[in-house]
Amino acid sequence: MEKKLYDEMGENVNKIEKEINLASKSIFLFGHCNSSEELANLLISKKYSVKAILDNNSNKYGTDYKGIPIISPKAFIASDTENSIVLIVTRFYESMNRQLRDIGYTGPIYKLIDYNTYANYSLSEETISVMRKREEHGERLLSELSNKYPGAFKVFCPFNALGDMYFMISYWKAFAEKRGINSQVFCVPGKALTDVICLFGDYSVEVYEQKELDAMIQASLYIQDENSFIAHQDRPYVINLHKALYVKMIPLEIMYRCGVYGLSKDTVPSKPIKNKIEFENLDYIPKGKSVIFSPYAKSVPKLDESIWNEAVDFYSSLGYKCFTNVIGNEIPLENTEGISPAISEMIPIVERAGTFIGIRSGLCDIIREANAKKIALYPDYNYSDTKWKAIDIYNIEQFDYNLLATEDIEWEKL
Repeated sequence: MEKKLYDEMGENVNKIEKEINLASKSIFLFGHCNSSEELANLLISKKYSVKAILDNNSNKYGTDYKGIPIISPKAFIASDTENSIVLIVTRFYESMNRQLRDIGYTGPIYKLIDYNTYANYSLSEETISVMRKREEHGERLLSELSNKYPGAFKVFCPFNALGDMYFMISYWKAFAEKRGINSQVFCVPGKALTDVICLFGDYSVEVYEQKELDAMIQASLYIQDENSFIAHQDRPYVINLHKALYVKMIPLEIMYRCGVYGLSKDTVPSKPIKNKIEFENLDYIPKGKSVIFSPYAKSVPKLDESIWNEAVDFYSSLGYKCFTNVIGNEIPLENTEGISPAISEMIPIVERAGTFIGIRSGLCDIIREANAKKIALYPDYNYSDTKWKAIDIYNIEQFDYNLLATEDIEWEKL
């Protein structure tokens, strides 16, 4: 989880503590993911007991996270919900809140992270006033952007996800040619996203705080700005593309290629420009006899440590040098060395090492074109609130192996 989001979550937990006595409540979380695990850890550190994690994935029932059982919402509503509280820290608060109300839950439900600041459905005078001020602020930001980049087509990338950004930029050239766009500026909520875009060329990129970016998007929709485009598939801006997944399983790449951009299914994506990518310390990595492990992801449930330990032990026994890709305070896997390359350095590092093993995250998309042995490990979970498995939505054709990590992995056979 990003630090800003974690801090927002912590601040909202502190606010709830001032309103009610959490120790006297039966605390439930909704949605088993990395964010809810971080929330569970925070609550545990505060000496609170989490009674259960609600989830719509039946394959998780009977499992647990640190002793917290994962149950269905129906099992929750069938239990004694009096004096209970539900905390939601995923991006799908609206649908989860609606689901709980539809099945009869009348207790308090708290949203701890506001991923979508402009989506407020209240018609109160206060809300309308806030929305109007936000839209006006967004218009001012749009005007400033247009003055800085005269005539440039504005591309809004509203969610801080490396994988989504990779698909967005890899199909951008084809879309721009189709629309006759010769000049563009990308607006993103994080510096790392700028690095992804720059893998594909010298594009103009502006980084904004999430709330400012949301204000600009709200304004562009309100004034129907024809010189802007929202390059994302998951938020219900105009066409609610995400709902197609309730009917048919559509891989994420196809959703961008055909759904977001309206390109034909045989459109070939652009690839990173390798001659722009450098890394100064390649000699530190034994060529062809190293493994880069990537066990961390912002929005994906963690894998059991035993899976990573078995992989490290196996490759170490073959004489490979093992590295763990870490950011910030992340801890390297046992018996590996931490390494923190920039986005632009990942492809040459993986090619130098010869082997990459990572939890399926946006980083896997960044190195999908690397000439190396690549293995993606998938937790067993469904994409969003659909019935489709993440391994089907996120499968990477360029990887040697896409493996469900709940199964026993015979490393010697890979």
